[in-house]
Parts: sequence; structure tokens; C-alpha cells
Amino acid sequence: MGLLSGMLGSASEANLDKVEKQIASIVIEDESVEKAYQLVRDMIVLTNKRIIVIDKQGMTGRKTEYLSIPYRSIVRYSIESAGHFDLDSDLKLWLSGTAEPLTFDFRKAENVADIIQVITRHTCR
Repeated sequence: MGLLSGMLGSASEANLDKVEKQIASIVIEDESVEKAYQLVRDMIVLTNKRIIVIDKQGMTGRKTEYLSIPYRSIVRYSIESAGHFDLDSDLKLWLSGTAEPLTFDFRKAENVADIIQVITRHTCR
């Protein structure tokens, strides 16, 4: 999991219609996209069932890895807001069975707040 840390760099909000078409083959019948964020080719997608991290690999981006993180596997999370010199906000997710967190950077603090709302809604039941 450590290799995925920071994989997305600074993410910004993605078009949900395009995301739904892109992941149509890996979502289940009653699963829907709630939020999605993209950096160049990589993406993080929050559905009502899980988080999907999409990693486009290689020069052409034809090889793609899909990492599925069910909300029930999130043990804890932390957020770090942007500062004067560091303009990115950070989100860290600790998953059961892993020592190191997954780390994602976002350009806007609002994006992290939106993601935390989704994660909290699905993990604090």
C-alpha cells in the first residue's frame, strides 16, 4: 500500500457522467458514484459502496489498475488542511491489515471536506 501513497498528486473534481461510463464494467447493480476526483490519468471514485482508486500505468495509459476499498475496511482517517506554503490538503486512510496509510493530496480544502462527508456517512453507522 505504501507505493500507492501520494499516487494521485493534487486531485481536482471529475465529471461524474464520464466517470460512470469509465467504471461501468466494475460497479455492481445498486452501486452509484457519489464523488470523483482526477489528476491527469489517475482517479479516486467514491461510490455508495466503496472507494475505487484508478491507476493508469505506462506511457500510453492502456494498462489500468483498479483498487477497491470497501468502506468497512477503513479503520481511521485524517485530514490536513492547506497552509500558507503548502497549498494542498491531505487525506490519509488507514485500512485494516496495513501499517501505512494511503495518502491523497487535493488542491482545494473543499474537496477534502466533501470526501470526508462521504467517508464518514459510510463508516460511522
